[in-house]
Amino acid sequence: MIYTIKQTALLGAFAIAMASTSVAATITYTTNGAGTGFNGGTPNVISSASGQSATLTYVDNGSDTVNVPSNGNFGTFTLRCATCSTQAMGTGATFSGFTFNIMITDVTDNASGLFVGTSTGGTIYNDSSSIDIYWAPLQLGPGTSGATTGNFGDTLFQITNQTRIVDPNSGTVPGQTTVQGNLASTTPEPATFGLLGTALLGFGMIVRRKRTC
Repeated sequence: MIYTIKQTALLGAFAIAMASTSVAATITYTTNGAGTGFNGGTPNVISSASGQSATLTYVDNGSDTVNVPSNGNFGTFTLRCATCSTQAMGTGATFSGFTFNIMITDVTDNASGLFVGTSTGGTIYNDSSSIDIYWAPLQLGPGTSGATTGNFGDTLFQITNQTRIVDPNSGTVPGQTTVQGNLASTTPEPATFGLLGTALLGFGMIVRRKRTC
């Protein structure tokens, strides 16, 4: 389809208007749905298999509403070992391999999907941790991609691979590791409409000037 100069300018003005009237979409989601937990979704805490007594606990983020695109908080792991020493002293705790499920519930779109983390476990000390969790899939949505129920629509959830569990003495809160990700949408952002509109208007003005010269 060939557009006239006037049509091009009108398209640019329309796109800019869309940008000025559009707002970033908000998504409400939770990570505490049935199925969230260790080894198939049963408990939210596991204990060390040998060495000192230690625990790895998960706390979901409850319900969160964010604009998209945005960073996402998918929950927090906390590692505790009251009797562990430093690695140099050699008194630590060993965790067996485990899996961890995070059930993402997209309340806005009425859909859900599962991130499954796998770890070979590891030995931890007060100042050292060798526990890593690797996630699959790395993205849920858009549409029914990765969905266990419903349809994510334009929304997509991405998780950061891998999650490295910090030792009991590290982190902003000691022993605490946040599972991070991103929330986005396949719908163009208002800024995109604005850039498109400006470009179309500019193109229309340039062509018009050339024809009037």
